[in-house]
Amino acid sequence: MTPLVSVKGLQVDYLTGKGLFTAVKGVDFAIGQGEVMGLAGESGCGKSTIAFSLMRLHRPPAIISKGSIIVDGEDVLAMPPARLEKWRWSTVSMVFQSAMNSLNPVLTLFEQFRDMLARHTAMTKPEIRVRAEELLRLVGIPAARLDDYPHQLSGGMRQRVVLAMALALNPKLIIMDEPTTALDVVVQREILQEIMVLKERFGFSILFITHDLALMSQFADRIAVMLEGRIVEIAPTADVVTNPAHDYTRRLWDAMPRLGAA
Repeated sequence: MTPLVSVKGLQVDYLTGKGLFTAVKGVDFAIGQGEVMGLAGESGCGKSTIAFSLMRLHRPPAIISKGSIIVDGEDVLAMPPARLEKWRWSTVSMVFQSAMNSLNPVLTLFEQFRDMLARHTAMTKPEIRVRAEELLRLVGIPAARLDDYPHQLSGGMRQRVVLAMALALNPKLIIMDEPTTALDVVVQREILQEIMVLKERFGFSILFITHDLALMSQFADRIAVMLEGRIVEIAPTADVVTNPAHDYTRRLWDAMPRLGAA
């Protein structure tokens, strides 16, 4: 079966005062239809750089200098700006690391749904309200909160709102870049379980990015491990958990805290 996402030879450079710094070094991977692909590694290894590359969100001094990105049969790096604008959020959407930074603090939730849906669809204002209420209920938030401001919601609720926005146009791939950062472990698990229920219902694929291998291993079908801009291991989750092939992966597991450890 043709994968939904195919990335080959991806290289991303940053232009600095001292020349080019290569953040992603010839990365290859694919994501299947309906698959949860985990991307793990320490901070600064290039995980978010890959995520931004998939949606072509980089701006100078970042440069995608080599490689190809094919999503649902389309060449992302060859898309003209008009096509790229329509493609984002309708084919691939993203849940960013900090929900509070993703939401505009001076706009109500409805105004933010309206801005996004009006940009991408021909919906009228009443239709947008109906759709926004439906999306909030989908992620477990009462529709009555639609006229609230982000600061009136808890961290978990804000993260659910960002997820609802990512689902709004029924994308085929959702990129989740540290989607539960700064949330307590109970809320973290609740949100991830809700995401998996929604994935089964709507059939989208997920690129799940985190430094937490233990958390990722509970949800991902396959895991890719990054080190210094390269993918050093990629395998089914069970193999990465029970028999990691790369020494760095083994060291990541050893760094995980364990209950009962002295």
